Amino acid sequence: VYVTLMCAFRYGQEDIDIIGLTFRKDLYFHRVQIYPSLDKPGPLTTLQESLINKLGKNAYPFVLTFPDYLPCSVCLQPAPHEVEKCCGVDFEVKAFSTDDPEERILKRHSVRLLIRKVQYAPEVSGPQPHAETTWQFFLSKKPLHLKACLSKEVFYHGEAIPVTVTVINNTEKTVKKITVSVEQVANVILYSSDFYTKTVALEESEEKVQPNSKLTKIMTVLPLLANNRVKKGIALDGKLKDEDTNLASSTIIKDGIDRTVLGILVAYKVKVKLTVSGLLGDFTSSDVSMELPFRLMHPMQDETNTAEKESGQDDLVFEEFARQQLKDEASVEGSKMEYPNTE
Repeated sequence: VYVTLMCAFRYGQEDIDIIGLTFRKDLYFHRVQIYPSLDKPGPLTTLQESLINKLGKNAYPFVLTFPDYLPCSVCLQPAPHEVEKCCGVDFEVKAFSTDDPEERILKRHSVRLLIRKVQYAPEVSGPQPHAETTWQFFLSKKPLHLKACLSKEVFYHGEAIPVTVTVINNTEKTVKKITVSVEQVANVILYSSDFYTKTVALEESEEKVQPNSKLTKIMTVLPLLANNRVKKGIALDGKLKDEDTNLASSTIIKDGIDRTVLGILVAYKVKVKLTVSGLLGDFTSSDVSMELPFRLMHPMQDETNTAEKESGQDDLVFEEFARQQLKDEASVEGSKMEYPNTE
């Protein structure tokens, strides 16, 4: 009996094969023989001890090596009519029984489990993002100043992002609108190095800034997947089965890691844009903009709470294998089938 861990980048339907080429690239593969075991068993974790107590003597614990350089579980959201077209990084644990592990393994001889790799926010965040720009208009003696800042560098999923915007209008023009948006930039570097920039949150203010005046305003944006369900190409954290997920977390590249094996790099930025009137009104209006990079991530989990959850044996719930359930349902359907009278 063997167990394997595989990391793959998929960019098409799994069941489509064109002239021998599959729409996937394997990034990592690791195999362990668990029965009969070839290595001396190591110390058991609290969760493994609980599982052995529940399952009995036929349960065999094992450990899989999970390298730190592997990418996180990220996928690009397909269009509503292209659900089967998957593009992203996923991880699969497979257990199977065979005499020769190099031969092709049939599905009926194996079981598979999808897992996720999630990256949490660092304990120490970076400096507070801030930026400013000056714009000199034609025929204007004095410039327009725009400043913006965020309260911190790292925001958590589901957390509102306050943006402080300061406009110093020393021109004779009127600032008609202030727009604050959150843009997600997904860089697919594994096979094409494509960039996908999507707006995932937007807030507008019609409050005008008259000539030779100043305005300081706090605008709040909230990037959520719930508001972007139908947008194609948005990067999401990998999901398991029908469980819900969220916008992909920002990618943190560690020193010495090869960028080409990370699959999809995700970054976020706040964009502040001013719409300024022109000589002919709305027909010649111009835009002044700036960008503030930040990180959108999950908070670091409390290791104490995680250990307490693993030690709770009463919380372990086991379900019968899905194929057995399908067989039971098929037998029920067969018993209900009516046959024609041959008399």
